[in-house]
Amino acid sequence: MDNAVLAQQEEISDYFEKFGSSLNNVISTSDNEVGIGETPKETVLTIDKVTLYRYLPISGIEPANKKPLLIAYSLIGSYKMLDLQKDRSVIKNLLLKGIEVYVIDWGHPNKSDKWLSFDDYILSYLADCVDFITAKHALSSISLLGICEGGVFAACYASLHPERVSSLSLAVTPIDFHADIDTDREGSQSSVGYLNRLLRRFSRSELEDMIDSFGYLPGETTGLVFLEMTLVKSLTKYNWELLDSLAGNKEKVLNFLRMEKWLLDRPHHPSEAAKQWLIDLYNENKLVTHEFELDGNKVDLANLSMPVLNIYAKHDHIVPPCTSRALKDYLDADLDYEELELNAGHIGAFVSGKANQMFSDKIADWVSET
Repeated sequence: MDNAVLAQQEEISDYFEKFGSSLNNVISTSDNEVGIGETPKETVLTIDKVTLYRYLPISGIEPANKKPLLIAYSLIGSYKMLDLQKDRSVIKNLLLKGIEVYVIDWGHPNKSDKWLSFDDYILSYLADCVDFITAKHALSSISLLGICEGGVFAACYASLHPERVSSLSLAVTPIDFHADIDTDREGSQSSVGYLNRLLRRFSRSELEDMIDSFGYLPGETTGLVFLEMTLVKSLTKYNWELLDSLAGNKEKVLNFLRMEKWLLDRPHHPSEAAKQWLIDLYNENKLVTHEFELDGNKVDLANLSMPVLNIYAKHDHIVPPCTSRALKDYLDADLDYEELELNAGHIGAFVSGKANQMFSDKIADWVSET
C-alpha cells in the first residue's frame, strides 16, 4: 500500500475519531453547563424592560479609590459578552481591581417598543441609571464606559451632561460613520466597513420602509449581516473547524458553546432607534455634522470636557478603526484624550486572552478617582 493511501486512511480515521469525540462531548453537555454572564450580581433598578445590575465585590479584594463604573453595551447584542467565561471576563478583571461595576441590560424589545428612540435610551434610561448610581454613592459624577452602539449612547450623554461624567471610555465605537469612504476609493478593503458601505447604498425612504415592514429591526437580520461580513470564516467554523472545537477537552467545548449561545441571543432593535442608528448615523453621518439631535438638543462632541479613552480593534470588520479614531478630530485640542489599539477583532477585543487583559487594565486605570 503506497504512502498516499496510508495518509488518506489516517486522515479518514482521524476524522471519525474527532466526530465520535465531538458527538460524545455534545451529548454529555447540558444547557446548564453552558453558562454565560455568571459573575454574581444584583438587580438595583428596573425601568420598563431595562435593568441596572450591580456586580458584587469579590471577597478579599480591597475597594479601589475609584468612582463607580457604569457600562452601556449595544442594543444589538448582549452585555454578557463582557462576562462570557470565568477566565476571560472583563467584568471579573475589573472587580479584581476593586472597581465598583454596574451594567445596563437593555432587555428584549418587541413590536410594542417600536417607538423607543435614542432619546429614550440616552435621556431617560441611561440618565436614570447615572442618577441612581450618583445618588447611591453620594457623588455628582461617575465613570462611564460605552461599547459599540452603547459607546454612541455614552458619548451623546456625556456631551449633553458633561458634569455627570468624570471619565469617559469608548470601545469599538463608530463616531464618523463615513471615515472609511476615502479608504474605499483607494481600494484598500482592510479599513472599509461592510455595514457602512452597504447602508450608504440605500435611501432614507428605503431604509425606513425596510424597518417599518418588520415593526423593529430583527435580531436575526443583524446576526445574518454580521455572519456575511466574514462568510468564509463563518462557513469553515461550522465545517472543518467545528470538529476541532468540539473534540477537545470539556472546557474547550464549553467555551465554543458559550460563544454560540451569546451569538444566538440577538435582541430586536426598536424601530425608531434603528432608524436613528442606520439612517441618521450610518447613512447620513449626522453625529459629526452637528445635525444629530436628542429631544431638540444638538449633540456636539466638542462639549466633552472629561478625560476620554478611545479603544479600537485593529482587525475590526464591524467598526473599522478609522471610524473610531476620527473622534479626536471633534474634541477640544487640550482635552485629556488617549487611544488604545487592540490586536484583535470586534469581539476578540473582549474575549481573546491578551486583548481582554489589556482592555481591562486600561479601563481600570482610566476610571477616575473619588
